[in-house]
Amino acid sequence: MKRTSKKKKHKPVWERAYKGHVLWLGKHKLGKVTVLIAHNVDPKRKYQWEGGGRAGFTDDLDKAKAAVEFAVTAADKQLDLFK
Repeated sequence: MKRTSKKKKHKPVWERAYKGHVLWLGKHKLGKVTVLIAHNVDPKRKYQWEGGGRAGFTDDLDKAKAAVEFAVTAADKQLDLFK
């Protein structure tokens, strides 16, 4: 019997980028977290995150990464209005 190969489902991977981190799925960028240099204006907002059509600010890197992952999964499950 021949063994059939299963296609592996790729998982998103965080990669360190210039002044932040980027979430990749293969060669497709899903979201990013950047460090705000001028956070002296508002010290509670140190990181800016973007992903899944949403954006926001947070003071912790782990919270920013979790927000990007949640926004990407929520955008992936929501049906497109015009398709």
